[in-house]
Amino acid sequence: MRRTKLVCTLGPASGTREPVRALAEAGADVFRVNLSHGEPEQHAELIAHVRAVADQVGRELSVMTDLPGPKIRLGPVDPDPLRLEAGSRFVLRPDGGVGGAEGATTTYPGLAGDVRPGDRVLLADGAVELTVVSADGGQVVTEVVRSGGVRSGGGVNVPAERLGLPAITDRDREALERALEAGADLVAQSFVRSAADLIGLRALMGSRPVPIVAKIETRPAIDDFAAILEQADAVMVARGDLGVELPLEEIPILQKELLRSARTAGKPAIVATQMLESMTRAPRPTRAEATDVANAVLDGTDAIMLSAETAIGDYPVEAAAAAVRIAEVAERSAASFGRGHEPRAHDDEAAAVAHAAARIAEDDRAVVAIACFTGTGRTAALLSSERPRVPIYAFAPEAGVRRSLGLRWGVRALAMPEPTDTDEMIAGMDEGLRVAGLVEPGQSVVMAASSPAGRTTTNMLKVHHIGAAVR
Repeated sequence: MRRTKLVCTLGPASGTREPVRALAEAGADVFRVNLSHGEPEQHAELIAHVRAVADQVGRELSVMTDLPGPKIRLGPVDPDPLRLEAGSRFVLRPDGGVGGAEGATTTYPGLAGDVRPGDRVLLADGAVELTVVSADGGQVVTEVVRSGGVRSGGGVNVPAERLGLPAITDRDREALERALEAGADLVAQSFVRSAADLIGLRALMGSRPVPIVAKIETRPAIDDFAAILEQADAVMVARGDLGVELPLEEIPILQKELLRSARTAGKPAIVATQMLESMTRAPRPTRAEATDVANAVLDGTDAIMLSAETAIGDYPVEAAAAAVRIAEVAERSAASFGRGHEPRAHDDEAAAVAHAAARIAEDDRAVVAIACFTGTGRTAALLSSERPRVPIYAFAPEAGVRRSLGLRWGVRALAMPEPTDTDEMIAGMDEGLRVAGLVEPGQSVVMAASSPAGRTTTNMLKVHHIGAAVR
């Protein structure tokens, strides 16, 4: 069983049920719906496709909706794409109209009030670099430092700490409402700058909370990462915009540091952006891309994410399959490269039980799996954080809880009714494992749950032989 999860972004190349199923069969665990692009009806249709495919393939598939965030974009340009030459002047202005070689509009009318002469402005994820010459009268006059092409709607990156845009925009509020109505399992918050941003988003969810994935893609987020990690349910190392805000040479080490901190805190982490970028147009990845995916696995990421590769690429299924193959090989060799367990606090009963379960599985080679019964998903999350040697099978009555575990390393969620007592719970997990063909009669499984059944804290640990009488 592959432990590292795969997140695939849906888009024009994968927007119908057939490619969604093909991606699921290739190994996708979570499907990302980017609310920055497309119409609400299209987003709802994509989520419906995932739900239908999950029923067809017989396993839980999760949906992560990605909020637009306070992203600044260019207005329309003609020609499209438009090439900007080094040494030329380019004006970013608030008024409407079609842009050209001399300037273009942006989606943020207040930009001139946030930048200063000498500031660096990057277009199209860093393809074009500008330097601010002056900013007054609502216009930002820049000089093109690095030539390149831009398109209508392309990103405009300025120092995040300067931006006066709110962390949660009106567009985010609308998108969040649609995501919750459609039954999203995870919500990714874009351009997080502080822990307060997450608190604000959670408050907007009201009585319909779902896990929040904090996208780490700004310098302020790096500075406040410890506090963000406390508030987030998961984090994403979004290397695209992060590589625009910080020097590129710092990103590889920063990725390792962020993943280590997330594992210590027991929060799942996703590594994203340009994992297999060349596969948008080629059927095979480059050697460097394969190494990048493998290194993310060796760094201890919970999930890797494909973006353009599966959303707009020519080979979406091939990209997913390649990511799975690379992850599987890296996982088999991980121990040889010293991937150890990060120090974790076991400061409550449930955490101590999860730690003990992982240690038993490590020391007793007859153990082939860890099974748990969970009402909230916490027991499975604690087990995942321990990175045990064997697969984790999490039995949960609620479909929403099962799908919320989609990002958790090494966890496969299975349905099971609420048991009436401990014996029924053990028997139910035994039967569920056998029926799914995950273990054989006579094999040893570590079981973790609360006893008596229904107790809120995990306090029971049992080495169970599959098919044996429960007593």
